Amino acid sequence: MESYGHDEVSEAVWTRNPEVVVKPGIAEEVAAVLRLAGRHRVPVTPRGAGTGLSAGAVPMLGGIVLSLEKMDRILEIDTANMFVVVEPGVTTGQVQKAAREAGFLYAGDPCSADSSFIGGNVAENAGGNKAVKYGTTSRHVYGGEVVLPGGEITTLGGKCVKDVTGYDLVHLMVGSEGTLGVVTKIYLKLMPLPRYVVDLLVPFAAMQTAIDIVLVIMGNGGIVPTCLEFMDSTSIKAAEAYLNQKLPYGDAGAHIIVEVEGSTETQVEEDYLAIGRLCQEHGALEVFVADNVSARDRIWKARKCFAEALRVVSPVYCMEDIVVPVAAIPKALAEIERIARQHGVEISCAGHAGVGNIHAILLRKDLDEETWHEVKEKVLEEIYTETYAMGGNLSGEHGIGAKRKDYLARFMDPVQLAMIRAVKKALDPGLILNPGGQP
Repeated sequence: MESYGHDEVSEAVWTRNPEVVVKPGIAEEVAAVLRLAGRHRVPVTPRGAGTGLSAGAVPMLGGIVLSLEKMDRILEIDTANMFVVVEPGVTTGQVQKAAREAGFLYAGDPCSADSSFIGGNVAENAGGNKAVKYGTTSRHVYGGEVVLPGGEITTLGGKCVKDVTGYDLVHLMVGSEGTLGVVTKIYLKLMPLPRYVVDLLVPFAAMQTAIDIVLVIMGNGGIVPTCLEFMDSTSIKAAEAYLNQKLPYGDAGAHIIVEVEGSTETQVEEDYLAIGRLCQEHGALEVFVADNVSARDRIWKARKCFAEALRVVSPVYCMEDIVVPVAAIPKALAEIERIARQHGVEISCAGHAGVGNIHAILLRKDLDEETWHEVKEKVLEEIYTETYAMGGNLSGEHGIGAKRKDYLARFMDPVQLAMIRAVKKALDPGLILNPGGQP
């Protein structure tokens, strides 16, 4: 059971083994498990690939882990309506590959695409690299088959692009972290596959200079990049060591990664040249253009592995993914740097600058356990306080889970919290679905 008692959160406090793991293959088996659990008031924790970063699929109260790993089929690629219909145990990378082979784009693109399940993406409303242009997972979900806590099976939404028939129950489920129902089939919208894609790697001497360019790019020239990412110096060096390869300007204070795409080579070239000029005018050390698959992969391997790379530097760490309005990104990073200095800890930052989503990673390194927990709590309290003062929130994509539920209860508007509790009690009156993972 041990591998089902944790996700990717590194601290032992967020582990709890279940009494039993169940691996259904069809919705009717999911329904039977939930009916049985409901009768006996046994907790049920739905689980995908276990790649989450908030202890959202950890059975904190024991009971049953309902693993959806066997529900791993791509059921349909509907080219006429531009939809793909999948089961929750398909990896996001497999969805992307199937769409691409059919000549389409599935635009959801979390860094964990090769390992995370699409069902987990839906449960967490995963964000990812392309959210600047295409939005988070919720924008691509138009329907789903759902098993409710009482064992009822229903299909919400479907292939209609417009639908205001009643409440938007589809997106009530998206991001609900397995607390309201178990999604057993998902309708995902596909998009035309862009013909030309170019990435820019832009090093800067200092983090604040780098992050200032985000507002310049977003506010000039009418260009909407597909991706606009950043990595600080600690993340860059950790990625180099992890991959055993040097990156351009590996000693820079920060890297900005920009992706542009389009249907014509001329338009893409005009866009990346315009962005490159803006970067050079605002202090870029260089602008590296990656216009082939090999060069692009080299850039993205470093960006996508930074969390694993930092785990080598510090096996125990605390990854936060606060989100603020895009214009507040420079101030947020300055505050995080100030808080780190004040408490004498190292906080590495990377993330999705174009949507205001910062992955702030507190590294334990040489701190003893007691000191680590004491300092961590003080640091998180200050980071969250500053985040909310800027109009931000606790999580941009990783979710609340067990890890942040107490903070949610403290920082969220009580009226909103009461609404969440009312919805939970209405749909799951026995409180069996993922208990311990919500306030």
